Amino acid sequence: MPSSTTLPATLGELRRAITSGARPHVSVKDELRSNLIARLRSGQPLFPGVIGYDDTVVPQMVNAILSKHNFILLGLRGQAKTRLLRALTSLLDSHSAVVPGCEIHDDPLAPICGPCQARVAAEGDAMPIGWRTAERRYVEKLATPDVTIADLIGDVDPIKAARSGFELGDARTMHFGLLPRANRGIFAINELPDLASKVQVGLFNILQEGDVQIKGYPVRLPLDVLLVFSANPEDYTARGKIITPLKDRIGSEIRTHYPRTRVDAIAITAQEAWTDRPADVQIDVPAYVREVVEEIAFQARLDSKVDRRSGVSQRLSITALENVVSNAERRAALSAEPVVVPRVSDIYASLPALTGKIELEYEGELKGPEIVARELVRSAVANVFDGYTSRANLKPVIAWFDQGGTVDSSDTTPSDELLAATAPIEGFSDLLERMGVQAGASAPGQASLADFVLEGLCSMKKISRTEDGKIEGSPHERKSRHRGDSQQADIRAMLEDEEDEPGPPGSKGRKKYYN
Repeated sequence: MPSSTTLPATLGELRRAITSGARPHVSVKDELRSNLIARLRSGQPLFPGVIGYDDTVVPQMVNAILSKHNFILLGLRGQAKTRLLRALTSLLDSHSAVVPGCEIHDDPLAPICGPCQARVAAEGDAMPIGWRTAERRYVEKLATPDVTIADLIGDVDPIKAARSGFELGDARTMHFGLLPRANRGIFAINELPDLASKVQVGLFNILQEGDVQIKGYPVRLPLDVLLVFSANPEDYTARGKIITPLKDRIGSEIRTHYPRTRVDAIAITAQEAWTDRPADVQIDVPAYVREVVEEIAFQARLDSKVDRRSGVSQRLSITALENVVSNAERRAALSAEPVVVPRVSDIYASLPALTGKIELEYEGELKGPEIVARELVRSAVANVFDGYTSRANLKPVIAWFDQGGTVDSSDTTPSDELLAATAPIEGFSDLLERMGVQAGASAPGQASLADFVLEGLCSMKKISRTEDGKIEGSPHERKSRHRGDSQQADIRAMLEDEEDEPGPPGSKGRKKYYN
């Protein structure tokens, strides 16, 4: 595409450029279609930054664009619907010719509004033209119940009618809304079912006939625009939320989804979360911490206490990871550690980022959002930890705690103190080496892995953590050991009592028992 310095400056130059083939002159949908085909042939990524949709959503969007359909994306919150719609601008030409000063950015070669038609007829090829970039050709509106026809399509401007002398039904007396101002571009409406029925009828008229009624006056607006929408599936399919004729005029219905693998989810969060921070120390986020953060969202989407109709946004993982890194930064600053390495225990400090991202069912409301969030974190830690230690020997570590060993640990415990507290645990250092601790690893890195082991065993209920942060043996094992010690003590006492009882004549005072 020519640079802005070589673009035609007048209508005559534009006509000559189109005649020579230097510039195309097609509709918006044909423009998107031709640029999409060129990108497919070149092998370039269609929607950079969109992860996990290559085999599902993207092919359906490609088919809709090639078919020149107006389409809708149906999905729960946090499924990149708005990102996909905004990415459509990458398929537009870098610049588009317009009539300067026109409210609806009319085409100089085929104007549809009266003032532009009169200007082209008066000035001819000498008329100067303007140019719009691809980003400015995308118009977006969040649908709410208070959006009116005037906001979306337009209204009669009585002042303009009085000054111009035209009748109120003339298009030249109209104050145009967002949709006409998106002419020769892309118009996106998010949460389509939230629009009032009257406004939906106005959209239906434009999709079907290209005309609308404003204040009872029929106005012909043959707009050149691609209409795209997004909606929640439940709202879109509910009767009464969207008028059937409008739904029937939408060419393609494309369903989005959450990441289907933990690998895709980690890639999305790594792309979106603010973890590469301007700090004096290095920030190193371990892989198992990222996995636990993503697993929380996977667990929440399957939990019966969480409202599945509302969904669990991918933003949960993004904001949680940012809080995890921030808590690790706080600990490193307090302890003057040379590197920031988040721990699994830091995830509990990110509960404020979790509780606001999940909608609870009645059972969850009874428990409370914080308790439900803690249960989700424990389930996620247990699932990830089991994958890391499925073949590891954890019995020596568990036995050390069951025999009375304890470790004091919190999310602010310095790395050196945590490593010193775990050093006496039998088999602990061998376990860390088996899980990936290498010679010369930093103390914060070793402490993070040690914390992962402790939190993993706690989440699997092999050991337990008290309210004051002390880690000790599991309550069941401690109770069993205490019961066994009491039984042995009772047997010893009984035997001592029997030795003191007098026996039969001739005996030495001790009863004999035989099995």
